[in-house]
Amino acid sequence: MSTLALAEKQSDILSALRGLGGKATVGDVVAATGLPAEDSTAALKALLESHRGQLAVSDSGELLYQFDEKLIERGTEPFLARLKRGVWNVFSKAFKAWIVIMLVVYFVVFVVLVLAALFANERGGGDRKGGGIFGGRGRRRGGGLPMGNFFFWYWIWTPHWRLNRPYYGHQWERSLAKDDKVPFYKKVFAFVFGPDRPHPTQQQLDRSTLRLIRARSGVLTTAELVEHTGLPVPEADSQMARLVGAYDGEPMVSPDGELSYSFPSLMRSAHGRVTAREPNPTWMRLEYPQPLTGNSAGANAVVAGMNGFTLVAALTSPWFIFPRLHIGGMGAFIGLVIVPVIFSLMFFAVPGLRMLGVARENKRRARRNVRRVTLGLVYTRALEGTGTTVEEAFHFVTTRLKDNQTVRRGQVEKALHDLAAEWNADVDPDPQGHLVFRFPEIRRQFEAGVVMRG
Repeated sequence: MSTLALAEKQSDILSALRGLGGKATVGDVVAATGLPAEDSTAALKALLESHRGQLAVSDSGELLYQFDEKLIERGTEPFLARLKRGVWNVFSKAFKAWIVIMLVVYFVVFVVLVLAALFANERGGGDRKGGGIFGGRGRRRGGGLPMGNFFFWYWIWTPHWRLNRPYYGHQWERSLAKDDKVPFYKKVFAFVFGPDRPHPTQQQLDRSTLRLIRARSGVLTTAELVEHTGLPVPEADSQMARLVGAYDGEPMVSPDGELSYSFPSLMRSAHGRVTAREPNPTWMRLEYPQPLTGNSAGANAVVAGMNGFTLVAALTSPWFIFPRLHIGGMGAFIGLVIVPVIFSLMFFAVPGLRMLGVARENKRRARRNVRRVTLGLVYTRALEGTGTTVEEAFHFVTTRLKDNQTVRRGQVEKALHDLAAEWNADVDPDPQGHLVFRFPEIRRQFEAGVVMRG
């Protein structure tokens, strides 16, 4: 089917799905559009890749395509989220340009002015002949100042570093070659806005999942995808539907009515039998805390020291620099007091405000780590055919995360209850009155995967 023909059929099917509330079987679509069943199936699979949706099995064993009622495309952001991100991008780019000019230039200017004021003070303040670094011996003395020092500016800029090359933080920098060090201005940006973060494409994100599919003979269930990603079950169902559309998958219903997904094209190779090593499950891939700057403590101290010096020098210049160097006027007050003070305060304020967001993100990461490790215990017990209690789960999670983070019992209990709701778990009290959580659906899906691979 050509791309144009497929697009036309998708348009017809989207119109039909709107009238069906986003939920339909292939038969519903055929009846609503008049398209052949084969074309309808191909178009529905393509829509699973581009629009939010998932697959399910009806009570009668029919395959259901369930899309969001508004037929929202995948990756669509709410307007306020896009606006917030756009405003932040504009502000960060403008402020970065201002930083390059302000921090370094004002720092150098105030170093020169402070030294000149000190020298003028030693000379009695009014001696023009020995008037500091602006005349006679003072100029020779000033030759070693940063403004004219090639190595200082090379350290700031490092010309061999590509302008848009990312900086992922100090730990990442340590992996670079000795002659390929990060320029200072990138560390200044990281101090204010945090280190750059990688933005992998969807295809890059899918690689480990595709490796898992190959390792499991081309058949995967939602339970196995959750094992790999740690996603909530509804999100995993949606991702599985997208994978079906993107990688020519085929949904299959086992004799017990469990849904699994086959990807036969991924098992074809020009090099004989396909073999792949399984990626680690999600509970063996924990998230690290997000750093505030990503810089080393020394780099942060240098950046903060430079800005702090500029702030103090600007605040005190009307009483220290101006009278000793006979500087006056509104222009000097604006240029040497108002502007650098506002800049320096903003320079410290942005990371201060970001600190709140980083703290919230690290709490979310900690909760996800608790969920992942709890999931590891749940899967182990489910495949054994046994259950777990909150007390057992709390001990299990605490033992495994003791070197990474502090774990509260309430976090584990919430994670266990969330998983129970997602998997429709059986929750019953034991003789001691403790709730026992059993997850038979996980075991059923793994067994269905084994059957369909056979």
